[in-house]
Amino acid sequence: MTVSERGARERMVFSAAQLIRREGVAATGMRKVAAHAGAPRGSLQHYFPGGKEQLVNEAVEWAGRYAGRRVARFLAALPEPTPSGLFAAMVRQWTDEYESAGFAGGCPVAAATVDWAESTVSTRAAAAQAFATWTGPVARALSDMGVPEERAGALATLMVSALEGAILLARAERDVRPLTTVATELGPLLDAAVRREG
Repeated sequence: MTVSERGARERMVFSAAQLIRREGVAATGMRKVAAHAGAPRGSLQHYFPGGKEQLVNEAVEWAGRYAGRRVARFLAALPEPTPSGLFAAMVRQWTDEYESAGFAGGCPVAAATVDWAESTVSTRAAAAQAFATWTGPVARALSDMGVPEERAGALATLMVSALEGAILLARAERDVRPLTTVATELGPLLDAAVRREG
């Protein structure tokens, strides 16, 4: 596979994720994805012989990897990493987007879960794996900051769940208030979980 072919395939997966996060799975057609990606329509069958289900699943998997990689970037930007600082950075990504571009987009993993997970077993599995791919780095970061390992996974789940719920509320209300509220309210709880050397 040449670089240009690989680029076209990756563009289609990225485009699918972007369209799903704005319009949902049902409204994201294969032709629309190809047009958004600037790829020939004929390449869809070549790259995605499993059709829309394969494309949706790969877009969901991409989104999970993207979110997981962002954790390291958020941590690197913090002068002193803390659980509350990490969560505030996770939230700020969304408040910045909503304040600059409006409330059209949400999480593609959440959108696919709502739209297809019940009817499409492979999409449910892809969404579950995507969330694990995201919560895993969050849990490791918490553990590295001194949160006991037995709590780090649970708190990572809490952080991702609170963020996903706040994204949904923010989009419904057209207001970043739910996002800023979860960051403010969960911050002290997250920091209190750090084991103090004594």
